Amino acid sequence: MSLKQQNFTVWCDFIEHDFLRDEFKNLIDSGNIHGATSNPTIFASSIQSSDIYKEKIRALKHKSTKDIYETIAIEDIKFAAKLLYPLYKENRDDGYISLEVDPNFCHDTDATIDEATRLHKAIQVPNLMIKVPATPQGIVAMELLASRGVNINATLVFSPTQARDCAVSLAKGMAKSDKETKAVVSVFVSRFDRVCNDICKHMPKDRIGVVNATNCYYEVQRHGNRNIRTLFASTGVKQDYLPQYYYIFELMLSHSVNTAPLSAINSFVLKKFKRTLDTITKKQCEEYMDVIRSKRVGIDIDKVSDELLTNGLEDFKNSFAQLLAYIDKEK
Repeated sequence: MSLKQQNFTVWCDFIEHDFLRDEFKNLIDSGNIHGATSNPTIFASSIQSSDIYKEKIRALKHKSTKDIYETIAIEDIKFAAKLLYPLYKENRDDGYISLEVDPNFCHDTDATIDEATRLHKAIQVPNLMIKVPATPQGIVAMELLASRGVNINATLVFSPTQARDCAVSLAKGMAKSDKETKAVVSVFVSRFDRVCNDICKHMPKDRIGVVNATNCYYEVQRHGNRNIRTLFASTGVKQDYLPQYYYIFELMLSHSVNTAPLSAINSFVLKKFKRTLDTITKKQCEEYMDVIRSKRVGIDIDKVSDELLTNGLEDFKNSFAQLLAYIDKEK
């Protein structure tokens, strides 16, 4: 059975003006990607590194700083959505592009709902997903947004509890909607290993992230909602001794997505993988985590998850602040 038949696809975790008009389209046409994602850090990097964006900023200098960012981001998102639309039309599980709400609203349910609703109306494409951080307040917002027919990307998920709560909230919202709403639960992978490799002395390195992500996947799958998939994010490899495709290959699970940087996608495509791995069972995931928590290893995995969520939120807030400061300087 092919990966596509198992509903496993790869999305691209990158957005940039020139890339969208060249390599991105080639990746779609060749069947190597089936969607895309963005986040504040990606936009910050892209906008600050291209002269094209400088010209756009200056042309929009009469607008407020945040309005300039949104105008630029929405233009790129709409263009990506147009290129991806044929995939969406063929299979409603794929062909999506994501745009994140202002990361400063991560602990404000009402502000998240208002911002997500506004962006959804402004962009007006059917294959848009609005990214909402999986904080307690964000998870509440997801239910209401899904009930309004807004496709959701629940982001910054680090624990099975978060994954379960997102899946439950999204399913409740979908049940109230008269539209076919789709969602992904974005489980971050490599950040776990970057932290745990330094403190894990008695276990193989670069494994906890995969096992934890698989455990989160089972929490999403157990609800059996066809319209909610697990999306494995933060799958770029920083360790020189690992192949770039490592986190894609290790998480080739049915009814899932892997959003990856270009280096990982190109590495994965070259290998031409045609089958999934023998999937780790839910019981094996839990047994592995029990060992991690044991006195012999001594990692407080719940504490690590909480710290990674806090750090991830701060990273996105800082990237967004730097981006707005850059726009303010250039306009």
